[in-house]
Amino acid sequence: MVGNRTWFGGLFNSSGKRRQVSAEKIVLDLTPLQEQRLQKLKERLNVPYDESRPEHQESLRALWNASFPDTELNSLVSAQWKDMGWQGVNPATDFRGCGFISLENLLFFARTYPAPFKRLMLKQQGMRAVWEYPFAVAGINISYMLIQLLELNSARPKSLPGINFIKVLTEHEDAFDVLYCIAFEMMDAQWLAMRASYMQFKEVLEATKQQLERELSLEDLNSIHDLPAYNLLCK
Repeated sequence: MVGNRTWFGGLFNSSGKRRQVSAEKIVLDLTPLQEQRLQKLKERLNVPYDESRPEHQESLRALWNASFPDTELNSLVSAQWKDMGWQGVNPATDFRGCGFISLENLLFFARTYPAPFKRLMLKQQGMRAVWEYPFAVAGINISYMLIQLLELNSARPKSLPGINFIKVLTEHEDAFDVLYCIAFEMMDAQWLAMRASYMQFKEVLEATKQQLERELSLEDLNSIHDLPAYNLLCK
């Protein structure tokens, strides 16, 4: 069962058998490709969600269509959004905390890994709580958590997770978006393992961050597929 503590610990503790290294031993000297991809990612972070921009409106509609393909969205401001876990009738108010990239992350998840996306959004697996975490708002929190963990608002990362992420970015231009999907899966697995309820979401997110930090500190990490938790997307 997904919510079993032994299952969760067994899955992720496999990273403990692989060596972790100290950031002090690594000299960060970016290649031109790394510079380019890191700069492109940072530019995405600086784009606020603007509900007046047609391309942002279209992305929001695309998210609805990917999430509920058989249900027509009446309006971009609608009570229907609550079915996806937004706080109110207008998702634009929730995007203020993290910007357009948080919408891009959700849309990437829905389009690239539709089965896991639907499973998490509809809470189809495991023993669920009476008060579940709101899916969409959780997604925004995960985007923000990753930005902080990887030190993307700094000139250069100083921590090992941030440094190793740049190595991964070399192999996968969409590494941040894939890592987001992995982190969402990890968070839901942690939620079930802890048998958490709504008021414990911050605790679950912090536990997820710590586990992701350990996996991103592995010595032999060169590809997004090297993360032990990547297998969660293949279930």
